[in-house]
Amino acid sequence: MNEYVVEMKGIVKNFGQVQAVKHGEFNLRKGEIHSLIGENGAGKSTMMKLLYGMYPIDEGEITVKGEAMKTLSPKIAIEHGIGMVHQEFMLVNELTVLENIILGFEPKKGLTIDFDKARKDVEQYINQYNMEVQLDKKVSQISVGEAQRVEIIKTLMRGADIIILDEPTAVLTPQEARRLFEILNNLKQDGKSLVFISHKLNEVMEISDRISVMRQGGYMGTVNKDETSPLDLTKRMIGREVFLNIDKDYSKAGETILKIEDVWIPSQKETSKIRGMSLHVREGEIVGIAGIDGNGQSELVEAITGLRRVEKGRIILNGEDITNKSPRRIRNSGLAHIPEDRNTRGLNRSMSIEENLVAVRLDEAPFTKGILLSREGQDAYSKDMVEQFDIRPTDYHLPTSSLSGGNAQKVVVAREVSMKKKLLVASQPTRGVDIGAIELIRNTLEKAKKEGAGVLLVSAELEEIISLSDRIIVIHEGRITGEMMASEANENNLGLLMMGGSDAGKDGEKAV
Repeated sequence: MNEYVVEMKGIVKNFGQVQAVKHGEFNLRKGEIHSLIGENGAGKSTMMKLLYGMYPIDEGEITVKGEAMKTLSPKIAIEHGIGMVHQEFMLVNELTVLENIILGFEPKKGLTIDFDKARKDVEQYINQYNMEVQLDKKVSQISVGEAQRVEIIKTLMRGADIIILDEPTAVLTPQEARRLFEILNNLKQDGKSLVFISHKLNEVMEISDRISVMRQGGYMGTVNKDETSPLDLTKRMIGREVFLNIDKDYSKAGETILKIEDVWIPSQKETSKIRGMSLHVREGEIVGIAGIDGNGQSELVEAITGLRRVEKGRIILNGEDITNKSPRRIRNSGLAHIPEDRNTRGLNRSMSIEENLVAVRLDEAPFTKGILLSREGQDAYSKDMVEQFDIRPTDYHLPTSSLSGGNAQKVVVAREVSMKKKLLVASQPTRGVDIGAIELIRNTLEKAKKEGAGVLLVSAELEEIISLSDRIIVIHEGRITGEMMASEANENNLGLLMMGGSDAGKDGEKAV
C-alpha cells in the first residue's frame, strides 16, 4: 500500500514566459501536517493550486490516494477529498454562517432546503473538532478567526480529508492562531492530512511534522521538523542567513510631526468606524498600530492620507491642518505613504518599474528639464533604486506586472522612502512578501527613523510591531484600547487589548 495520500512528481507549470514551477516535488502522508515554505514567487501556492485543480499542469504526475490524476479541476479535487482554505475567504457576507457552509451542497426536503438536517450535520463537526462558530450570525458579524473556522467546516462538509491551508494565520491574533493550531491538531489526530503554507517559520516549527522548501520554482528538499531549525530553513529558502531583529536606536524623539485630535471617521462596517481617536507621532520614532484587521486601521490611514473624509476632529501634519485636504496637498505637506494594497493604490501594474518609481515626482528635478521630461534623470534614479532595494529583475523598463509580490512591494517602498518626507505612513509594509524582502523593508523603516522621520506603522504582524516600534497603540472597533512602550509589550498583552480588553497589564494577566 502506498504510504502517501498525495504524490506530486516532476511538476512543471509555466505562465507565458514565466516558469512558476520547475520539477516541483511534494508528498503528503495520512494524518500529518506537512508545511510548504518558500520566498514569494518560489512556487508554493502554485503547487497547491495545481493539486486543487485551479490550473492544469504542463508536465509531471499527480497521484491522489493511489490514483493517477489525468485531469484535475476543483470539482474533481473535491470529489477525491481535497479541500482548500484560501487566504482570502470565499464567504458571502450577507448570508448566515450556516447558509455559507451548505451553499451549493444544500440538503433537500422535497423542493426546499432541509435546514434542520443541515444544522445537525454541521453541529457534528463543530462538536467533534471544538470549532466554536455561531451558525445564525451573518458572516459580516463574525471575527476573522471564526470566519476561518467556517471555511474549514465547509471543506469537511464536502468530504475533505486532505486540507490545504494557504497562509492561514496571516490575519489572526496570537490567541486565534493558537486556537487554530488546536483545531489542526485535532484534525490530524482524526486522520486528516493537512498542507500548511506559511512564511512564519516559528509557526511552521510549532505545527509541522515535515517541512518542504521551494526556491525559485524548484524543490529544495523535505526535512522532519525535529531535524531542522528556523536558521536552517531560512538558508534553504533564500541561500543565506536573514536577520529580522532590528537593533533599535532608543534616542529621544523630537518634535511632534503628526497630531490626530478627537477624530471621527465613517466606515461601511460598524466595527471599523473611528470614534474620537487621538494620537501623535514625533520625529525619530516609530509608532506601531496593532489591531485585528477590520478594526479601523484602514480608515485611519485613509483619513491621514486624504483618501477618506473625516467627520469630526483635526489632523495636523508639520503644524498644518490637513483635515480633508487632497492626497497631493497632503503629500506636499510632508507625507509619504506605503499603502496596504500595493496593487490597487501603490502601483500601476501596466506601467514600467521606472514609471512607477518616478510617478509622484515627475514635476521635480532631476526628472524634468524645463517643461520636458528628462530620460537621463529618470534612468539614473531608477538604476539607483533597483540596486539599493535589490529589485529583481533589474531591468527597470519591464512592466511592474512581471514582478513577484515582494519585488513589487520593494518598488513602492523605494519610491516612498526615497522622497525623505517628515512622516512615513507604512500600512502592512511586509504583507505577502518573503523573508528576504521583510528584512530589507524593516531595515529601511528603521533607517528612515534614524534619519529623523516619524513613522506610523500599521501591521497585522505583532512580532513586527514589537520589533520595530518605539511606542505601540492598540485599537479595537475604532477606539484605542491601550498604549505602551514596545519594551513593555508582548504578544499576550497586545493580543488581549486587540480583542477589546481595556487594561491587559504589562504581563498580559489582566483584561477588563
